[in-house]
Amino acid sequence: MDLVPVRSGSTGQRFFRIRPVSPAVLVGATVLIVAVQAVSAQVSQALRVVPLVRVDKLLVSIELREGFTPDVRAAIHSGLETTFTYTVDLRLDVAGWIDRTMGQSVITNTVDYTNLTRKYQLERRIDGRLDHTQVSEDEAEVRQWLTTMEKLPIFSTSLLERNREYYVRVSASARPSHGSMLWPFGSGTSGQAKFTFIR
Repeated sequence: MDLVPVRSGSTGQRFFRIRPVSPAVLVGATVLIVAVQAVSAQVSQALRVVPLVRVDKLLVSIELREGFTPDVRAAIHSGLETTFTYTVDLRLDVAGWIDRTMGQSVITNTVDYTNLTRKYQLERRIDGRLDHTQVSEDEAEVRQWLTTMEKLPIFSTSLLERNREYYVRVSASARPSHGSMLWPFGSGTSGQAKFTFIR
């Protein structure tokens, strides 16, 4: 609605009358809100995060959906070393205050394709330390290597306080060695999941 100036005939004074907003404007605003919510939901579902406490470790599973795009595939097959980087933050959920970061880990999954042998050299590093390496000829295995990690023992439960709410936030980005971005996510994407530490 908006305000329309009206002049009184008897006193000459001006006052304002509220004019209702047309149904077309209301419908347009509603459609815009729904569209924004739909885009937000799509972005949040792009990166799936699942934390799991087992004995003395916090295990984190990560799935990046639709991260292996045609551009990523083309970059790999052109011989460019391609790396997916996942920054994992463990945070304490503090009501009414700034959430506290309890730990951070950086995971890099790298693929280097050799056209001569038609083989992929796969490497995973956690905080700069070599975690695993292997050679593959299967592109489906490469896709999974870059975008999916199951139950990685990233954090120790010694960082956690009993009966407190925590969440794991993961930010992901992709970059070939020459520095150009390949994703539909722009500079990157992120996702998070909450859990309660009970002992």
